Amino acid sequence: MALHPPEHIVYGPVRSRRLGASLGVNLLPAGMKVCNMNCVYCQYGWTRGAAHYRGEGVGWPTPYAVETAVSERLHRAAARDELIDRITIAGHGEPTLHPELEEIAERLCAARDRIAPLIPIAILSNSTTCMYYDVRNALRRVDERHMKLDAGDPFTLRTINGSPVPIQAIIDGLLALRPLTVQSMFVADARGRVKNIGEGAVSEWLAAIERVRPIAVHVYTLDRGPALASLRPASPRRLREIAEHVRAAGIPAHVFTSGFQQSEHSST
Repeated sequence: MALHPPEHIVYGPVRSRRLGASLGVNLLPAGMKVCNMNCVYCQYGWTRGAAHYRGEGVGWPTPYAVETAVSERLHRAAARDELIDRITIAGHGEPTLHPELEEIAERLCAARDRIAPLIPIAILSNSTTCMYYDVRNALRRVDERHMKLDAGDPFTLRTINGSPVPIQAIIDGLLALRPLTVQSMFVADARGRVKNIGEGAVSEWLAAIERVRPIAVHVYTLDRGPALASLRPASPRRLREIAEHVRAAGIPAHVFTSGFQQSEHSST
């Protein structure tokens, strides 16, 4: 079952496999998924009416509202001596679609520096907007950029991510943004028709990784219910094999396996 999109700007901290105790920051309109991709594994379900441009629609939180909400939450955490490993800009869709992302990044960094200077700020992005200069400026303000790259060829990109942005534009944007960490989800459906774990798809993906040369690659698989109900996690063995290919190219790779359980009788 898909998760319901959060109603508030700040949520958590949630326990993340990759980021620890993560205080989430949602830059999207409350209660609705806003994304320009339609990933088969999305925990928030299918994208209904994909965003065609940044800032499309109404209800985007203002930079002031984001700064205020995060500041108040950090003050409460400090008063309770609460553990927060990261402040993570994520939410229920693509955060870089926010039309005032650069100002938000500036305000968030300033609030963090005042209240909790030791906590890094991370962002999780699908990499489709980093060809824009102002988005890259915003992304460079935060400490960690975790950028999606699940495919290295057009067919797999469409099959897994439903992306309207060409793979070459994504790779070029990542090259312009470096340094960054690549996050890559590997999955296959029950019939083997929707997958990116095969030798051909992995070879194309690895070629893209070698071009981008990230500081690290996070190789992982399903941990929550996906949009496509027949989707299955990649096996730990396959994830380790993929990571070894990355390491052989001289790039650090970290594997995160699945705790996701699914009935064999699930259907699309």
